[in-house]
Amino acid sequence: MEWKRELRIFAWMLLAFLAFYFMPAGSEVFDNALAEGFILLQWYAKEHVLLCLIPAFFIAGVIAVFINQGTVARYLGPTATKWKAYLVASVSGTILAVCSCTILPLFASIYKRGAGLGPAMAFLYSGPAINILAIILTARILGFELGVARIIGAVIFSVIIGLVMAYLFRKEEKERAENQLGFEMPSGAKPMWQIATLFLSLVFILVFANWGNPGTESRVLFFIWTYKWQLTAISGLILAVIMVRVLKIAWWKVSFGIIAVVISSMIFPTIPMIPFLVAIISLIILIAITPGESREWLGETWFFTKQILPLLAAGVLIAGFLLGGPEGKGIIPEHYISSLLGGNSLMANFFASVFGAFMYFATLTEIPIIQGLLANGMGKGPALTLLLAGPALSLPNMLVIRSVIGNKKTLYYIILVVIMATISGMIFGAI
Repeated sequence: MEWKRELRIFAWMLLAFLAFYFMPAGSEVFDNALAEGFILLQWYAKEHVLLCLIPAFFIAGVIAVFINQGTVARYLGPTATKWKAYLVASVSGTILAVCSCTILPLFASIYKRGAGLGPAMAFLYSGPAINILAIILTARILGFELGVARIIGAVIFSVIIGLVMAYLFRKEEKERAENQLGFEMPSGAKPMWQIATLFLSLVFILVFANWGNPGTESRVLFFIWTYKWQLTAISGLILAVIMVRVLKIAWWKVSFGIIAVVISSMIFPTIPMIPFLVAIISLIILIAITPGESREWLGETWFFTKQILPLLAAGVLIAGFLLGGPEGKGIIPEHYISSLLGGNSLMANFFASVFGAFMYFATLTEIPIIQGLLANGMGKGPALTLLLAGPALSLPNMLVIRSVIGNKKTLYYIILVVIMATISGMIFGAI
C-alpha cells in the first residue's frame, strides 16, 4: 500500500535526522573513530583492492564466462554427489590465500553458475578459514594445539554449515535442481584443460602476490615469500601465453603489454605495485579490444566489481568506525572488548564470536591481534572462537552476501557461524 511505503520513507528520514542531530561530532572519541574508519578504508584500498580483489574479480569472470553452468551444477549443484561436492568446497581454502572479502566474487560467481546453496556456503566459509599459511602461522605463533583445533574446526564447520543451509532451504534448492536438469556442454566450448590453465594462472597470481612473511622456520614458505614477485611475474607470463593460445589474442598485442610491464619494473624496481598495476591495465585493454569471449570476460568481471566493491567499501568504513583497524581504536572502547573476552565462559565465547563476525580481519592479521588479546587475559576458548568466526565473516562480507543470496539466508548463515564458533570455543576451553 502507498501509505506504508511513504511511512517507511518518513521513518528513514526521521532516523537520519535524529542520528545527525545527536551525533557527537567534535568529541575526541567520535572524531578519532571516524578518522580510524577512513584510515582502515585507505589501508584496505592500498593493500587489498589491487592485489586481492581485482585478481579475484577476474577469476570470478572466468568462472562466469568459460566454465559451463552444467559443469558447475554437476560437481557443486543441488543434484551433485554430496560427499564430492562438500569435499571440494570444504578444502578449497588450502589453495586460496584470501580474506572474507576476497572470497566474495568467487562465491557469487559459482552460485550464479549453478552451485548448490550448501556447497556454495561451505566454499564461502572455508575459503578464508582454511588458508594453509594462516594455519601454519597460527600453530607457530599461537601454539600447536590452537593451530590443529583451527583447521579441524574450520573443515567440520564448513561442511555442517553447508548441510544445515541446504536443509533449511531445501524447497528452494529442489526448484533450482529441477531448473538445472538437462544442462549440456554447448558446442564450440573450450576444452576443460584450457579453462583450467587460465583459471590456475590467475589463482597463482592471486596467491603469490598476497603471500605473507611466514618467518624463517619454514624454508619453503619463506623462499616463496622472498621470491613472491618473481613467482607472480612467472604466473603472469603463463597467463600471457594462455591469452595467445587459448583466447586467440594476437601475440604482438600481448607483447606490447609485456614490454610495458618490464619497462615499469625497470623504472620502479623497488615498487612492485606499479608493474602489477600496469599488468592489470594491459590485461583490461587486451581483452576489451578482443571481441567474443574475451570481451564477455571483461563484462562479467565488471559486473562483479560494481556489485561488490561499493558494499565492501561501505562495510570497511563502518567496521573501522565501530571497532578500529589492526592498529587503531574504534568508537567501542578497547578495554571493554578485552574485559569481555577474558576467561572461557559462555559469554566470553559468545562475545568473541560476535566481535569476530563484525570486525574485518585481512589475511593473517587475526594472528597478531589474537596474540595481543591472549597477552591481556583472553582465554584459549575465545581465541579459537575468534579464529573460527573472524576470518570467515565481517561486516563488509555480510553486506555483499546479502546482495547475492538475500536477507534471510544471510541471517541464517551469520547465526550458524556465531553459534558453532561459540560451541567450539567452549569445548576447546574446557579441554
